[in-house]
Amino acid sequence: MSGLIGRKIGMTSIFDEKGKNIPCTVIECGPCVVTQVRTKEVDGYEALQLGFDDKKTATKAAEGHAKKAGTVAKRKVAEFQGFEEKFKLGDTITVDHFSEGEFVDVSATSKGKGFQGVVKRHGFGGVGQATHGQHNRLRAPGSIGAASYPARVFKGMKMAGQMGNEKVKVENLRVLKVVSDKNLLVVKGCVPGHKNAYVMIQK
Repeated sequence: MSGLIGRKIGMTSIFDEKGKNIPCTVIECGPCVVTQVRTKEVDGYEALQLGFDDKKTATKAAEGHAKKAGTVAKRKVAEFQGFEEKFKLGDTITVDHFSEGEFVDVSATSKGKGFQGVVKRHGFGGVGQATHGQHNRLRAPGSIGAASYPARVFKGMKMAGQMGNEKVKVENLRVLKVVSDKNLLVVKGCVPGHKNAYVMIQK
């Protein structure tokens, strides 16, 4: 799937032609520079490596890699496949790669929530309800099912633990607006990640 790298700006809402208020996310999408062209002969597959967001300080290796494309080292680099157009090393791909009305998939690392209990992490009943065998410890997990058999806790048991900070993809978000002069993409709904988080937008 072809796509671009972007940065989540934040959420807002706009009105459509019928006056309905639509929640949406604004993404700074590109411009992305082609920093490497993968070919079937050399790499065994075809893809474009794109770079986004200039780096102020970089290693000699990163600088040398970017110099081949006639650009500076980038903070975020990712590969995309399936481009219909033929791009060469050093080309710039802008937000105009997308068009209004089409649907895109957006993936990013979700917000990290730290160590959380079962009520927040898995939606257990908690206050006012007695679930999983507990009745007097408002947000406790209660029974986890272990006895003399199976004498262990099954893998995947819903328990407290690290929440968030994992790769999440949201599919089929409609593109509401493409603002070419400011490299902005407005998509319907919410996308994973905090403000200024890097996101991957794919057709």
